[in-house]
Amino acid sequence: MSEIKRDIKYLNKDFDKNLQSIINYSKTYFPKTYNDFSISSPGRLFMEMAAYIGDVQSFYLDNQIQETFLQFARETPNLYQLAYMFGYKPRVTYASTVPVTIYQTVPASGSSGEYPDYKYAVQISPNSKISSDNEKQNVNFLIGDNVDFSFSSSQDPTEISVYSLTGGNIPDKYLLTKTRNASSIDITTTSFNFTNPVEFNTVEIEDENIIGILDIIDSDGNTWYEVDYLGQESIYDSISNTNENDPNNSVESNDAPYLLKLKKIQRRFATRVINEKLLQIQFGAGTTSSTTEEIIPNSNNVGLGLPFEIDKLTTAYSPTNFMFDNTYGIAPSNTTLTVRYMTGGGVNSNIIAKSLNQIAAEDISFKSINLNSVLANSTISSIEVTNLSSATGGADGDSVEELRQNSISNISTQMRNVTLDDYIVRTLSLPSKFGTIAKVFIQPSNIQDLYPGEISTLSLYLLSYDVNKNLQSPSDALKSNLRTYLNQHKILGDSLSIKNAFIVNISVEFEIIVLPRFNNNDVILKCINSLKDYFNIDNQQINSPIRVNEIYVMLDRIEGVQTVKNIKIENKKGQVDGYSNYSYDLSAATQNKVIYPSIDPMIFEVRFPENDIKGRVVPL
Repeated sequence: MSEIKRDIKYLNKDFDKNLQSIINYSKTYFPKTYNDFSISSPGRLFMEMAAYIGDVQSFYLDNQIQETFLQFARETPNLYQLAYMFGYKPRVTYASTVPVTIYQTVPASGSSGEYPDYKYAVQISPNSKISSDNEKQNVNFLIGDNVDFSFSSSQDPTEISVYSLTGGNIPDKYLLTKTRNASSIDITTTSFNFTNPVEFNTVEIEDENIIGILDIIDSDGNTWYEVDYLGQESIYDSISNTNENDPNNSVESNDAPYLLKLKKIQRRFATRVINEKLLQIQFGAGTTSSTTEEIIPNSNNVGLGLPFEIDKLTTAYSPTNFMFDNTYGIAPSNTTLTVRYMTGGGVNSNIIAKSLNQIAAEDISFKSINLNSVLANSTISSIEVTNLSSATGGADGDSVEELRQNSISNISTQMRNVTLDDYIVRTLSLPSKFGTIAKVFIQPSNIQDLYPGEISTLSLYLLSYDVNKNLQSPSDALKSNLRTYLNQHKILGDSLSIKNAFIVNISVEFEIIVLPRFNNNDVILKCINSLKDYFNIDNQQINSPIRVNEIYVMLDRIEGVQTVKNIKIENKKGQVDGYSNYSYDLSAATQNKVIYPSIDPMIFEVRFPENDIKGRVVPL
């Protein structure tokens, strides 16, 4: 007798549908074997148990499938893993930040005490701890950058003021002031011992509110570098811009105190957040003898480790792993790694203003030696720190929905320069120690007219600041740093040309009629201050025009101004007088009371607003 072909339903998922399907199945294929389907029957018990098991299995199957999609996953560990697939690093805490002002006094120097004695200017080392003596605001903050009171630039100014005078009104002490950003971070140290090398060895740090790894040093003094992924072999490194390090770039300008270089590294690691309290550190798979990172590609070694391919014509190669080796950096062996990691942040780190007032004394030192001990001790005791504003930005880690949204947005905001705006933002994100970039402008320039058949190139125009925050042409060191930085983020087809923008210095003179019962000097001063704000270099961009009508309207709205009679803008030039050497025909460039910039990218600058903005009151 042939086997009966069963009609089985596969679409049922909940308990009621499963139970009804089992009952229908029994009635159809076993009508004489069992026919008691009442709730109290023993057979109904087994049918409901089968329906219950089917319902539970369907639920867990649906849940497991749901957890594989970023849009629907709810379990935090699964969301962490999916976030890494999208290239986003989850955060379990966010540190608050706040500007802190640091003060110190130094003795006066010179025959009449006309300048500070910088021998007594202190240095405060990086990662110095500042805190509060208020128990309710007991959160530690770190100053990430070093503080050198003897150094001053447009990006790192040292403010100087007279602190005290002698009986003859001669300066006795000067007050030096600097500002730094501080973050709510604590540094914790731990160590891990390694014996034989293990491929992709991992260690774990368990702690509350882990922000990230500060540094890793092995017992031989070697530094291990954090990378986004173990296949990344190059990192950014900085060296001081001195004649010894680069004779071609040093002593040319103060806009690039450090040189940016690319450095290939063998000792590297990657980190991954496993859950809210666990951070995993993973190392490479090779040894110092097996690593191939320093091998130069040639026709004999490219594709050497291709066990799965015969024809190289159809093989995809990576410039970071052209030999298809599996080292991905070296694995630690026969050493002890000392790990310093950062914790902190959270909502409680958003402290109020003027609550930070203590700085660790062990982080303070002098650059000079053989100092007067009394003056040195007096200088150390004069150091004070405070936060004039409240700390902001502290928050708990990514919520479930924030993990989803941040991961999805990370796809469209990867570190590649695709649009012109990408280049502008990436240029301005260059750390100031590698160059004080003031203004940037980019435009495509087609060079096919000069060289037929050539590709288009992008022209990037730059300007930097001098120590007085006046615009100047960037140094070769700055442009070299920027090129090194951008080359790691530009797409292959882009050809980048970095050039200097032109600076056109101008002066502004105006005439106004003042309303009766208003003081002429007060009204003129308000007008000059408004023009200073209008022409503030922070508000000016390369290739921005000057709209004279806007200036008329702005001055006309000032209290006490009856009428603006005339506004005259003139070109100022000549390095002898402190201006740029470029002249510009402003009258020819003016149309409908708009002064347009030249075809070549340029910027208008009022270099000396105290002298170059003038006004006078004229009769009606």
